[in-house]
Amino acid sequence: MRQILIVATFLLLIVTIMVQYGDDTSVATAPVVANPNTITGGAVVPVANIVAPPSEPEVVREGRSNTATNRREVVPLFIDDTLHPLSIDWLRARTYPGSDFVIEQVLEPGINYHRLVVSYLSDGYKINAMMTIPQTPKPPTGFPVIIFNHGYIPPDQYRTTERYVAYLDAFARNGYIVIKSDYRGHGFSEGPATSVYGDPGYVVDVLNALASARRHPDVDPDRIGMWGHSMGGYITLRAMVADQNIRAASIWAGVVASYDELFANWFNPGVSTRRTWRSQLVEAFGTPDENPAFWDSVSANAYLGNLSGPVQLHHGTADSSVPFNFSILLDEEIRAAGGSSELFLYPNDNHNIANNLDTALLRSVIFFDTYVKGA
Repeated sequence: MRQILIVATFLLLIVTIMVQYGDDTSVATAPVVANPNTITGGAVVPVANIVAPPSEPEVVREGRSNTATNRREVVPLFIDDTLHPLSIDWLRARTYPGSDFVIEQVLEPGINYHRLVVSYLSDGYKINAMMTIPQTPKPPTGFPVIIFNHGYIPPDQYRTTERYVAYLDAFARNGYIVIKSDYRGHGFSEGPATSVYGDPGYVVDVLNALASARRHPDVDPDRIGMWGHSMGGYITLRAMVADQNIRAASIWAGVVASYDELFANWFNPGVSTRRTWRSQLVEAFGTPDENPAFWDSVSANAYLGNLSGPVQLHHGTADSSVPFNFSILLDEEIRAAGGSSELFLYPNDNHNIANNLDTALLRSVIFFDTYVKGA
């Protein structure tokens, strides 16, 4: 059965697709590869055989508010007010009502699926999202879903229908409803853009998108997976330890290290005169070395025993934005916590896994077919 599934997946994917990368504007065409396990360029490489490329930690770019209306309605929350809003326990304690999706725009359809811009509510903000719905008859229990979490794009440059075109297409054409949230403050979505690493807003928006999806009449609420790239990987990991309704997740080039590791090896160590979320938290709680309990409380890595399902990790070893060691460490941590993880490293590939994009997409589709569609 699995061989049939792989062949079927290949037949659906074996097209030439125009790729628009998530974190840049490069365009390329690439045929989809039939068997990912025969591609040496995308094979799992033993850790001992990998030499880390020289790179400096990425300078963390603080989010910027756009001109969207910052209308905030009162949403009932059930939260212990002693919990810090960045903590995992805070995410787990509050509610995510979501809302019905409202169709904002009908787009040109894909090869076998409808394309829509929809909106939903999150903390009272109107959040836009890209949504695809298969044109095939709805299964008896509804379609499986992938919640798609994009990486960092300057909020005032972000547009709902741009970037990640090929990624969405790979999942949509294979029978999934795909929902890509803008996040608050991005494009024409309401609310303030923030720094995701110092504010829970984007994670809340994704969990409300998940709740909204489960309300949709075409969705199977028990077959929902999550995909995340870069910053979206950080969001995905936090969502998986906060909500048990996520069957499985595929994370590409994810910012998936603990805060201890982020402070030590990624956040810009330079001195700033601005009061940032980091300086405020360090002032209030101390550094990770001084107060490990607090920083564990805000790190998804300390809650991996609560992962809602298996995780698939992809990372290029020439990634100059996010160290590939983050994915190696997370793979080890998930296994140590008794969870299920698989890791694919792509030698000399970049942050977008551009040289092995078709291979990585196929692996992700097969992964979701196994743990989400086939659940």
